Amino acid sequence: MALSTHFGLFAAAQEEWSLQDCLDYALQNNIQIQKNRVSEEEGTVSLWADKGALFPSLSFSTNQSVGYRPFEENTAIVQNGQVTNTSSKWTYQGSYGLNASWTVWNGGVNRKNIEQQELKNKITQLTTEQSELTIQESITKLYVQILYTQEALKVNEKLQETAQRQYDRGVEMMNQGQMAKADVAQLESQLSTAKYNVVNSHTQIADYKRQLKALLELGVDKSFAVATIIPSDEDVLALIPSAEEAYQAALDTRPEIKSAELSIEEANLALDIARRGFLPSVSMSASMGDSHYSASSKSAGEQMKTNLNMSAGVNVSVPIFDNRRNRSNVKLAKLQKATSQLSLQDQKTTLGSTIEQYWLNASNNQQNYLAAKDRVKSEEASFELLNEQFQNGLKNVVEVMQGRDNLLSAEQDLLQSKYTTLLNIQLLKFYMGDKINL
Repeated sequence: MALSTHFGLFAAAQEEWSLQDCLDYALQNNIQIQKNRVSEEEGTVSLWADKGALFPSLSFSTNQSVGYRPFEENTAIVQNGQVTNTSSKWTYQGSYGLNASWTVWNGGVNRKNIEQQELKNKITQLTTEQSELTIQESITKLYVQILYTQEALKVNEKLQETAQRQYDRGVEMMNQGQMAKADVAQLESQLSTAKYNVVNSHTQIADYKRQLKALLELGVDKSFAVATIIPSDEDVLALIPSAEEAYQAALDTRPEIKSAELSIEEANLALDIARRGFLPSVSMSASMGDSHYSASSKSAGEQMKTNLNMSAGVNVSVPIFDNRRNRSNVKLAKLQKATSQLSLQDQKTTLGSTIEQYWLNASNNQQNYLAAKDRVKSEEASFELLNEQFQNGLKNVVEVMQGRDNLLSAEQDLLQSKYTTLLNIQLLKFYMGDKINL
């Protein structure tokens, strides 16, 4: 009981989190979600760069150099078609260039790259959405598991109190010569088992909280406790959507399906881009250059005027033989498209199986819940009668322990069916696009 009291005081000092608190906090602080949002920003930058490829490029270059010929008496330098002679051992030369280029046509690859990147960005956004849904689903499962274990703890604590009273009564009867020492030993074993179940429930709750804190990215120093929620019969016996209805709704809303469909579109674009590698490309270029040289008899300004030169040109490139690069790219793109189509089928199959499992769990446990309620009432009445008869010496230890085990089993079945039904109904609606609401 001291351990129970310690756990209770510790929990009371902790901050209570509702399920909605957990979901909201995780969506803002979960590291995987934050990584996905960074990937979205990277995609935006990549799209910006792809759009920039449609425009011409312009660059400026300059070179400033100093020459030294210690043993040359007379040096002739050819520069811009002119011969310049100098007897100076030191020379200085500067050159300047302005270059522009523009890809006029490359089979339309640039524009297709933009379309492809836009699809990739949409897929990345859906990946973020999928990670948000996954974290919410995982948090909900752990949260409900904590609620279930906390109620199971109360049952175990109640059974521990009963086992303690039975043991104390057994010791009293043994001292009066009304019970054998072996029977008291069985009652003591029953009490030890009850204490173990209480401690084990505390351990399970602590471990589930640890897992939940990890999903929330909370540190070890952060106090944490879940808000107590006791589901009503109305919650547990709510109408369960059919598996077919849930599946059809999920096909229209789930991001993994939308992402798989967009991946097929992206694969089609990649195939189109690969095929355009066989087309010719046209580009234009222009340049302007100038220079000056210290050995010239003209001033730097006069040289810059004389040496100024400009050029412009058009380049046409026609692929004839490229070591099978384009053919390989086309074949790889076709294979990627086939993989994307298979991935969509796989996603639909997995989604259908998941929804069907949730529906089966909800339907079966809802029926089990109704049966378990009646069974608990019956076992409670039976155990109360057995315990009363045992206190009066009318029932032996074996009968009491069997009655206790039956009651424990019934109450655990009731709790498990209640929370399993509640969880799976919520997840079914969640897959249909509704918010989780406990």
